[in-house]
Amino acid sequence: MLSAVPVIAGAARVTELTAGATVTPDNARFFASPVPVLVHIVGASLYCLLGAFQFAPGLRRRRPGWHRIAGRLLIPSGLTAALSGLWMTLFYPRPPIDDVLLTPIRLLFGSAMVGCIVLGFAAIRRRDIPRHRAWMARGYAIGLGAGTQVLTHLPWILLAGQPRGLARVLLMLAGWVINLAVTEWALRRRPTKDARPARDLTDAPASVLASQ
Repeated sequence: MLSAVPVIAGAARVTELTAGATVTPDNARFFASPVPVLVHIVGASLYCLLGAFQFAPGLRRRRPGWHRIAGRLLIPSGLTAALSGLWMTLFYPRPPIDDVLLTPIRLLFGSAMVGCIVLGFAAIRRRDIPRHRAWMARGYAIGLGAGTQVLTHLPWILLAGQPRGLARVLLMLAGWVINLAVTEWALRRRPTKDARPARDLTDAPASVLASQ
């Protein structure tokens, strides 16, 4: 459900750009340079939707081929989403409602997402499945920040209208922090399975694995 939020928002943005919507201070940067945001939307949509199915242990067991193929799509999709997001943060004009503090925060979490995906890929290359799962789960949690940020913003919007300045900074930050906190809790409550047979490790899928 959380993954549907950035996908729906991305589809709305693509429609806005292709249908010739009215240019406003909030969307002028996208009309001036549409390629980065379109690349971001495609990468993020694939990452959010396909990644959700990697969290289903039954699907991983019954269809390991699906998990492997999906993972090979998810890694470049996630990196594309994160790197294009970093590009937009650095080179697009800052939106009127954003406080300057949001820029370093976006850069921090975007870089962390790239790092998690790279570390997760490196772990599966070493056949280190527990670390692969952990790093990929963290990367996915950051990628789903946009979904949780809708939930953190909604009460404020209902009570006080569109948040701006420091309030928006804190609500945006809360979305990422909540996701990562839940992920760390889930990773720590899972039983450790370090003593797996060697044959399981040789068949390990090079893909995004999430906590079971």
